[in-house]
Amino acid sequence: MRTGVIAKKMGMMRLFNEDGRHVPVTVLALEGCQVVGARNAEKDGYFAVRLGAGARKAKNVNKPQRGEFAKAQVEPKARVAEFRVDNADGLLPVGATVSADHFIDGQLVDITGHTQGKGFAGAMKRWGFGGMRASHGVSITHRAHGSTGQRQDPGKVFKNKKMAGHMGDRQRTQQNLEIVRTDVARGLIFVKGSVPGAKNGWLLVRDAVKVPTPEAAPFPGALKNDNEAPVVEDVVIATEVEVADTPAVEAEAPAAEAAPAVEAAAVEAPAADAGEEKKEG
Repeated sequence: MRTGVIAKKMGMMRLFNEDGRHVPVTVLALEGCQVVGARNAEKDGYFAVRLGAGARKAKNVNKPQRGEFAKAQVEPKARVAEFRVDNADGLLPVGATVSADHFIDGQLVDITGHTQGKGFAGAMKRWGFGGMRASHGVSITHRAHGSTGQRQDPGKVFKNKKMAGHMGDRQRTQQNLEIVRTDVARGLIFVKGSVPGAKNGWLLVRDAVKVPTPEAAPFPGALKNDNEAPVVEDVVIATEVEVADTPAVEAEAPAAEAAPAVEAAAVEAPAADAGEEKKEG
């Protein structure tokens, strides 16, 4: 079992396949997803990875969490979550940053989040009740939920009765969602279909529990530092080209400056000859 990641929902768009068909996807962003701690069997009785994501002002973080972030030497995080692993092999080093290629293309994942809040809703919208008849005989009770209890026996309304109330804002998990594509440079994950929650909401992305994890998936995880080496090599190559071009530009500069001096001498020569002719006269 591998650790999951904490991602932020950015919105929906579509991607085009090689055959021209488009796929609706949800864009998830990894904003500073770092390891802030770990749980081990000796001290805690289980193995888990504690991840943090986002940014938060230090004054808005309580002292216990502030101490945890200081011990891990990471910035205060807006969202912290634990991901269980099987043993110590699944733990990640504290302070490491998880990359977007933690998941591979075509992999199935389970995404957990809080659904969009709808506020106070009636029984028809909340539970799909049919309502009363729409005739004139039913006066101003067309969308009422009807009877809620019985007679003197039992003389009460049972708990969990489907009635009007607060709708939405519940934790839900969408299973077996496909990873269409990942963008490591920008830290984006493109998931096919919709996921729970509103825009800018935090989501927990894990490997699907109902299907086996692909063998190509990195274990125990993909860290962001492993993908920065090629970028450094490109910068060095560009610098060497600029240094090689610099001497050629400097070699041409003296030749360009020498030309005006020759022209100035040619202009001053006739003036000197004119002075000598006046003295002879």
